[in-house]
Amino acid sequence: MKLSVIYDSRTGNTEAAAEAIAEGMREVEGTEVRTFHMKEVDTAFVRESTGVVFGTPTYVAGPTADFYSWFEKDSKELGLAGKLGGAFATGQYIHGGEDIAINTILIHLMVKGMMTYSGGAACGKPVIHLGPVAISPDKEGFRDLFRIYGKRFAEQAAKIRV
Repeated sequence: MKLSVIYDSRTGNTEAAAEAIAEGMREVEGTEVRTFHMKEVDTAFVRESTGVVFGTPTYVAGPTADFYSWFEKDSKELGLAGKLGGAFATGQYIHGGEDIAINTILIHLMVKGMMTYSGGAACGKPVIHLGPVAISPDKEGFRDLFRIYGKRFAEQAAKIRV
């Protein structure tokens, strides 16, 4: 099973979060995972993926303008309809809009015809309702949360794989 993680990153924080998600995904046997900056996506690999997780830094209480633009214009070639989708965000401070960024991505994924993933409370602790968030200055302290989310996402993708 192939899974993809696509992200925007300015300082490397969101890229590190994407790598932690991929690390968790790889814990599920038979999973091939690749991470891509949104400007360097391997379209063929994503088209073959069962699931795709999208991530963004949070700017002005939402996804970056670059992410919005890329998603509207360049994601059309990825064949997202029918795939499992997820979202994550990084931010500089609590209540900086990370939840809004994640919700915005999830809504866009649904419009594209994706099924959206939420382990919610059903998976136990740590509870990750809509997607993981890392906050400065301790972004490394959130690494395990992102790894767990990745593993749970891959487990769910394996269940729905056609």
